[in-house]
Amino acid sequence: MFEHRLAPLLPWPAFRRRLLWTTALGLGLIAISLAVGMVGYKLTAPREMSWTDSFLNAAMILSGMGPVEQFENCDCKGAKIFAGFYALYSGLALISIAGLMFSPIFHRFLHKFHLEQEGKSGK
Repeated sequence: MFEHRLAPLLPWPAFRRRLLWTTALGLGLIAISLAVGMVGYKLTAPREMSWTDSFLNAAMILSGMGPVEQFENCDCKGAKIFAGFYALYSGLALISIAGLMFSPIFHRFLHKFHLEQEGKSGK
């Protein structure tokens, strides 16, 4: 996906397309993860949880803030297990999606730095 270290720096139009592609992919993964969380909360909650409450809980866990509904005073093992696995997934997903979305910027910076270093060393 990225150019070789000896290749010239990617032109701005191609870099913008790459950045838009990774941003769209990251936002798509966020939307899918949020939808899975909403459906999971809707299906496992002990009481009839509204779609708005399901969205709130899924969004808060996905963003790393933590759950809103604690399920403390209920015998709802399914909801607690889902919330735990969803929180584990969300922690990894947050880091992975951020890395995916920012990878073109990091690569461009490092590639430009590497090209400048090669130019100074005379290689």
